[in-house]
Amino acid sequence: MSEANFENLHPALASEGGVGDLISLCSLGSQCYHRKHTMAITTIFEFAILIFSIVIHEISHGYMANYLGDPTAKYAGRLTLNPVKHIDPFGSIILPLLSFFTGGFIIGWAKPVPYNPYNLKNGKVGEALVALAGPLSNLAIVLIFTVIIRAGQSFLAPSFVLISSFVVYINLVLMFFNLIPLFPLDGFRILFSLLPVRFQYLKEWLERYSLFLILILVFFFLQPFSYFINFLFNILIP
Repeated sequence: MSEANFENLHPALASEGGVGDLISLCSLGSQCYHRKHTMAITTIFEFAILIFSIVIHEISHGYMANYLGDPTAKYAGRLTLNPVKHIDPFGSIILPLLSFFTGGFIIGWAKPVPYNPYNLKNGKVGEALVALAGPLSNLAIVLIFTVIIRAGQSFLAPSFVLISSFVVYINLVLMFFNLIPLFPLDGFRILFSLLPVRFQYLKEWLERYSLFLILILVFFFLQPFSYFINFLFNILIP
């Protein structure tokens, strides 16, 4: 087909540029396709890293409880790398999707690891240590991968550095999000394992309404939270 006939297929192509404009549009469409394809792959990696990080987080709770004398998590089969054992329908699927589409990054939690506080050594301190073990595991992952990136950035494959950066970012999010004192997050258990019994009424109130408070947090306070995480990430990975 000649160029003149080709341009007659659509009046818009008969203006200045003609076939050149169509080629430009095709090129732009190809770029958009590749961008969407890359974004889809990135999202899959982010979800995979989230699940991996959540599993490590939950196993850490269970191992700390077991170390302090309570084998409940062990007998419940929660000291396993199998993600199916740890996935919570809301915290591991719905909330990450909500946070991704509203704030552009992923937050969430897994099914809480069961433990019997009466079996733990050191009473309330033991409860605080069990709760703190999860965020500390995320901190350990952040530090390990930060060292790897900083030490090997000059010779490591760019794709590995990118994935490692996702690991650092997502674990920063998990660590600080889980330290928020709302049920069922670790910050809630840390706070009320240290507060006197007279604050029981506050604990019961938060247990009742925490889900709504978390949704408010996701929809209205996710942006400031993301600024905070970005600030820390840029310090670790300049």
